Amino acid sequence: MNSETKNCQNCKQVFTIEPDDFAFYEKVKVPPPTFCRECRLQRRMAYRNERALYKRVCDAPGHTEEMISVFSPDKPDRIYDHKAWWSDAWDPMVYGKKADFSKPLFTQIRELWREVPDIAILNINPVNSDYCSITEDNKNCYLVIGGDYNEDCLYSAFVFNSKDCMDTYWVLKSELNYETVDSTGCSRLRWSRYCEGCYESAFLFNCKNCHDCFGCVNLVNGAYQIFNVKYSKEAYLEKLKEFNLSDYDAIEELKKKFKLHSLKYPRRFTKAIQSVNSIGDNLEETKNCRFCFEVGGGAEDSAYIWLAYSNVKNCYDCDHFGRKSENSCEASTIYPGSRVFFSKFIFSSHDVYYSYNCHNSSYLFGCIGLRSKQYCVLNKQYTKEEYEALVPKLIAHMNTMPYADQGGRIHGFGEFFPAELSPFAYNETIAQEYFPLTKEQALAQGYRWKDAEEKNYKVTLRSEDVPKTISGVTDGILEQIIGCAHNGTCTEQCTAAFKIVPQELAFYRRMNIPLPRFCSNCRHYARAAQRNPLKLWHRACQCAGDKSANGAYANTAPHPHGAGPCKTDFQTPYAPEKPEIVYCEQCYQAEVA
Repeated sequence: MNSETKNCQNCKQVFTIEPDDFAFYEKVKVPPPTFCRECRLQRRMAYRNERALYKRVCDAPGHTEEMISVFSPDKPDRIYDHKAWWSDAWDPMVYGKKADFSKPLFTQIRELWREVPDIAILNINPVNSDYCSITEDNKNCYLVIGGDYNEDCLYSAFVFNSKDCMDTYWVLKSELNYETVDSTGCSRLRWSRYCEGCYESAFLFNCKNCHDCFGCVNLVNGAYQIFNVKYSKEAYLEKLKEFNLSDYDAIEELKKKFKLHSLKYPRRFTKAIQSVNSIGDNLEETKNCRFCFEVGGGAEDSAYIWLAYSNVKNCYDCDHFGRKSENSCEASTIYPGSRVFFSKFIFSSHDVYYSYNCHNSSYLFGCIGLRSKQYCVLNKQYTKEEYEALVPKLIAHMNTMPYADQGGRIHGFGEFFPAELSPFAYNETIAQEYFPLTKEQALAQGYRWKDAEEKNYKVTLRSEDVPKTISGVTDGILEQIIGCAHNGTCTEQCTAAFKIVPQELAFYRRMNIPLPRFCSNCRHYARAAQRNPLKLWHRACQCAGDKSANGAYANTAPHPHGAGPCKTDFQTPYAPEKPEIVYCEQCYQAEVA
């Protein structure tokens, strides 16, 4: 097969469908996409609310209690608390409908979706951790998003097996971390990224097995270094006092200084460990994978996937999935699944199409909330023979009477759920995090937008009046309502105001860290901005022989290509206009042992 270029229905940009793509679509019997890779991802993201939490009354019969939910009270969906949803007191098959060939199937699925009870929030086995979302087995945690098996962690996302961490993002097996990103096995680490096995340090980038280091980049097995300069232990401790890490203004200046310092050192063109014939970023044990991001524990023969772990195979356009999922396309949150297509929240199931929140089931088409079922369409039971005869008719109907959204985009068989049918507004979802839009832009593109709700509080402490050091803070701060420095004017799900909770205050005091000036959502967005985008650009290695092409970095070791410029090119998440120095794998390894 030859490559084919198309114009994306959504962004109108040209994208290419490769021969390997056609082979996959033929294998799983789905048509090629009409949206480009990024717009396909954005559309799936518009169905995932992680951070917007509300209080609403449980809709289960006989229930009147208030609960935490990702569905705001004004949503028409029927929402049950976790225990009520999993109980045998209700039957999702009661809501079953016969397919209506006089209207688009997507319309029928969304109507069913609103009737079948949904789970208020995915928070499994929490212990004193009610305000956590899409999590499991957390203890004494507060506003942890997408993180599991943690204790005493706050305001963190994708944190796992960690303890006493706050304001972290993608941190594993760590303790007493603050404002760290993409780090593993670290202790008492602050304001750092891409670190492994580091402790008692601050302002590190891409360091491994270091301790008592400050402002260092690309350091391995280092100790008592400041901005990559070696000191004696005594001199290090004395020099460290000059930086005044307990003062808010001093820290803000250090952030700027460290960012400039880090740009003087080469970056690895992409992070890929034990990966063969694969392109993407943050890859581990991948083989024959293209345009894949955040893959841990192995993936093979897959493309356009994001956030996968534990051996996935032959999957396209999937996210938040793993545990040996395979042969799936345009699906989100599969644990595990085989032959899952255009669906979301599918657990331990196979042969599922256009379904949501189904468990231990198989041979479903357009089903919502089913458990341990098979051969069902729109939550209506069929025999195996009836199901196999009906499904081809439904596919044909989706193509002859496709769903047309408000923007004129056509959704037939082979397209994920239209974004405008999502139960969430655009700015409630992670789409706003990765593809930020203003309210005007979102509405113009056919998305819904949720305006900030009227609050019945009054800010009692302006951000600029917050004490600059934790030593100047009394317990009275727990009663204050602090105005976020963004004051709700950003596009970062800003809450406009926030409070300090007792557990949080104890952490600041223990670590001698000043109070923040921004709400937890704005702080999260700032951490997310440190990470590489889910995009790739074609570039060449910037090693010019004995130094970097811009002259900012002098090489410390001989490189395989010799004294002349490196000729290696690659796909990288660093855009050409970005200031980072980007080296190929061989040049990078020569410099960072």
